[in-house]
Amino acid sequence: MLIDTHAHIDDEKFESDRDEVVARAKEAGLIKIINMGDSIASSRRAIALTEKYDIVYAGVGVHPEMIGEVQESDYALMAELAEKHDKVVAIGEIGLDYHYTKDNSEIQKNVFIRQLDVARQLNLPVSIHDRDAHGDLMTILKREGQGIRGTIHCYSGSAEMAKDLLKMGWYLGVDGPLTFKNAAKLPEVIATIPLERLLLETDCPYLAPVPKRGTRNEPAYVSYVAQKVAEIRGMSVTEISEITTQNALDLFGLN
Repeated sequence: MLIDTHAHIDDEKFESDRDEVVARAKEAGLIKIINMGDSIASSRRAIALTEKYDIVYAGVGVHPEMIGEVQESDYALMAELAEKHDKVVAIGEIGLDYHYTKDNSEIQKNVFIRQLDVARQLNLPVSIHDRDAHGDLMTILKREGQGIRGTIHCYSGSAEMAKDLLKMGWYLGVDGPLTFKNAAKLPEVIATIPLERLLLETDCPYLAPVPKRGTRNEPAYVSYVAQKVAEIRGMSVTEISEITTQNALDLFGLN
């Protein structure tokens, strides 16, 4: 049994074969897919998918690259969407991304903090995007993350940063990049962190793992991430699947 804790199957890249994608996920042993919103429109699509597919759950949130669309009323709208739909299990995808847009970092930080507050008020976990923004992320989580639980999605920080996050109670999500030849420090992180704080993800349609790298990613491919974690830890895929699935069930309040 596996859970893809961060997917985007509402993306237009799945428009022509979404039913088949979900069917393949089930065949690969997935029992749940958490589809994260990256805008208000995407969050609404994610919720619609929960109504169509029994294994799909949703996160609602605005990705840092989409903050130009955020209206003041959207924070209340996020809360309303989450409260109205039982299969909304997270506020996400939220966070910071300085890879392309560091010039609006202050706006990003404000929107991120406001969405953390929505999560706190609703007692929902968060799924956090962090790209080239490690320092500011840690500062915000230490100051504004009290009483909030969640995961750092597609973890790309150092082993030292991972230790600090784990002490603060955060989970780490790992995706296709773990299987890449240029994975750098990520295998070291996965080799040493407590497995009870690890989640498996795809971030599909992006970041397809080896041997599917270069193709459209999909939830079924989370099994390749599980295989790589098992290889690094010297454990069976079954063991890794059981542990990470239980982690996801615990964090997102799933049965």
